[in-house]
Amino acid sequence: MSGPVGVEPVGELELVHAFTGPMPTGVTVSHTGRIFVNFPQWGDQPPATVAELRDGREVAYPDERWNSPSGDDDAQAFVSVQSVVVDPADRLWVVDTGSPMMRPTRPGGPKLVRVDLTTDSVAQVITFPPEVALPTSYLNDVRFDLRRGSAGLAYLTDSAMSGPNGIVVVDLHSGRSWRRLHDHPSTKADPLHGYLPVVEGRPFLQRPPDGPPKPLTFGSDGIAISADGSRLYYSALMSRRWHSVSTDALADASLPEEEVADTVIDEGDKGTGSDGLESDDAGRLYLTAYEQNAVLRRLPDGQFETVVHDPRLLWPDTMSVAVDRHLYVTANQLHRQADYQGGQDLRRKPYALFRTPIDAGPVLLR
Repeated sequence: MSGPVGVEPVGELELVHAFTGPMPTGVTVSHTGRIFVNFPQWGDQPPATVAELRDGREVAYPDERWNSPSGDDDAQAFVSVQSVVVDPADRLWVVDTGSPMMRPTRPGGPKLVRVDLTTDSVAQVITFPPEVALPTSYLNDVRFDLRRGSAGLAYLTDSAMSGPNGIVVVDLHSGRSWRRLHDHPSTKADPLHGYLPVVEGRPFLQRPPDGPPKPLTFGSDGIAISADGSRLYYSALMSRRWHSVSTDALADASLPEEEVADTVIDEGDKGTGSDGLESDDAGRLYLTAYEQNAVLRRLPDGQFETVVHDPRLLWPDTMSVAVDRHLYVTANQLHRQADYQGGQDLRRKPYALFRTPIDAGPVLLR
């Protein structure tokens, strides 16, 4: 006999890898099926902040030297990586926050690094000037449109908790970068409008061991680009709303900021807090749902579906749609960290990397 609606899992969830060491955030899959993950420097002391999964092991990538920085401003080594993404040309890009333990950034630390997967070597390093990657910045995730310009553009979110949020645009040919939607309301957390996320039945708040709890203020985090490249979607970590902006406006560095802001569309209430966004070639947009242990997606006609719902999805973080027609997603129990639990680390290893097919049968509509 079937149980009550919402109790039984929905969709297929396959365990790809169990992490018995540090907690991961990002995942990406190359066109040949190679899987890359990353571990930010948040106190777990990962031996490598970027790794490839090989035969069930986490191997420093591209090598140990690139995972051994001399300091927070080392432009030739990974300092603290938040995201890894394989672009449409099957190249690996690494988003280095330059902000271990979320410390203020220093020039040289925040950067975007391209790794050639045919030679397993670093091919390009793009660092950000201090007016783009601010001392308060926390560069979070990235998406690419290689159809623009001679080498394409990259778009990154700045999810800073204690400073301005926004979108960073990068010309991949010249390495030039600029900020857009700087501290725009659409990039900000939404606790002032009544948003209080509830994860595992408990309000998700910053809970210091020696003070009262307070709302979290992480801003623009998840990011996805539409299939035709015309819109960039983004969502603050602490908000149930999401927005999109014209990529034509973002790409024009000479356009006045207010004209960029005029192209922002409020995409509505998605019914959940989301850490990651993703898109596929069918025009579907995916959203992690950390309050519901689920992954949702919005269809081109605006309807929402539940792709997968499973109690094992404890804080679904980053997603990657792969050429094998699966969606890969990390589940890292972020909400159980000591910062949110009165100084007690309540995470229980292992953390997980899962995958789910994206062209499976019927799913629940919401």
